[in-house]
Order: sequence, then C-alpha cells, then structure tokens
Amino acid sequence: MRILVIEDEQKVASFIQRGLEEEQYVVDVAHDGAEGLALARENPYDAIVLDVMLPGKNGFDVLSELRAHGNQTPVIILTARGSTEDRVRGLDLGADDYLPKPFHFEELSARLRSILRRSSSQKSSRIAVGDLVLDTAARRVWRGDKEIELTAKEYALLEYLMRNQHRYLNRTMILQHVWKDPHSPISNIIEVYIMRLRSKIEYDGKRFIHNVRGLGYRIKEPNGDA
Repeated sequence: MRILVIEDEQKVASFIQRGLEEEQYVVDVAHDGAEGLALARENPYDAIVLDVMLPGKNGFDVLSELRAHGNQTPVIILTARGSTEDRVRGLDLGADDYLPKPFHFEELSARLRSILRRSSSQKSSRIAVGDLVLDTAARRVWRGDKEIELTAKEYALLEYLMRNQHRYLNRTMILQHVWKDPHSPISNIIEVYIMRLRSKIEYDGKRFIHNVRGLGYRIKEPNGDA
C-alpha cells in the first residue's frame, strides 16, 4: 500500500512516516500543499494523510482541487484545528476521516486501516501482469497456481513495477520509492534485486521485466516466447 503524507511539521511528518513504514506501507512525504497536490495528481496512492494548516495552499484547498478533478483517493485530515466547523467543512469537501492533533499513532493507523478496508471493498486489491498476480492486501504473489516467496524489498520493487506497468521507471525513481534514497551507496543494488526477481518470477524463461538503457525498467506481459 502506498500512502502520501502532506504535513509541513518535519518532526510530525517523520514520526508518521517511520510508523507507517514499520507497518510495511510505502510512504511519500510532501511539506507544503502545492507539492502534495502535484504528487497526488502524478502518482496512484491508496490513501492520503493531509494536514490543513499548510504553507502556500492549505489542506482544504488541496482536498477541494483533488475532488474537483475526480481524484477519489481516501483522505484522512490530520490537524490541530479540531473545531466542529472545520470537521464539517473537511467532510463536506470529501474527506473520509478527521483526526485532530495531538494524536496517538495507533489511532491514526487504525483509522487508516479502516478507510483502506472500505476502499478495498470497492476495488480489487489484486494487480495482474499476464499470469503474474500480486495481492496488495495480503502482500502475496503468484504465477498461475504457484505462490512466489519474496523478501520485503523484492516485494516492494515488484509492486512498484506492477503498479506502473505502462511506464519505464528510471534508477532515481526506483531508489527514491523503494529504498527512500535516490543516491544509494551500493551502485548495483537495483540490478541485484532485479536479478533476484527475475530468478523467481521468470523461472520458465518467459520475460516479464525489461530494461532499456536511458529509460529504465518496465514490467509487461510476456508474448509467449521463452
């Protein structure tokens, strides 16, 4: 599951990010409304944690613009402004939940699980590329009837590729999203993990993962040729 946190307080944002990553979510963070809105428009997120009091463009404006453009990603508003009027405004604009600061991370996590369950009931949690199937809710992978065992990083890399199967992902994008560091000190870390994935999902010679110099990596359905 990929979560976007839009929060201008560095300590609060880091606190939420660490907690969610420990629960195996992939987390992107934006520290102002304009950056958060741009990320939400460019990337497919399963949920957004949105502060209201943001520099530049406030959270209500971000939420309003997302909904106006048809973006129905579940949103939890997280803010120190806990008045009834603000709660009503946020919910009327299309927020799915509202949690005032200060808060316990356990409650935020529970509320996030709740809106993700509601969202998952409306859409499939499975992503397929040919007979390769990834279940984002169960965090399991199959090819046909065979379940494939992956490490946490292998799974994160495969999920990122499968969620973006119609585009090439370059080295910087993969390092930032999967390793949270666009400048990994291990120069060939992506190649190592791609090789591991290929050994596990391409065991019969059918090629799923492709790379083009200058463009990056992409996953697509094999044409049937071994």
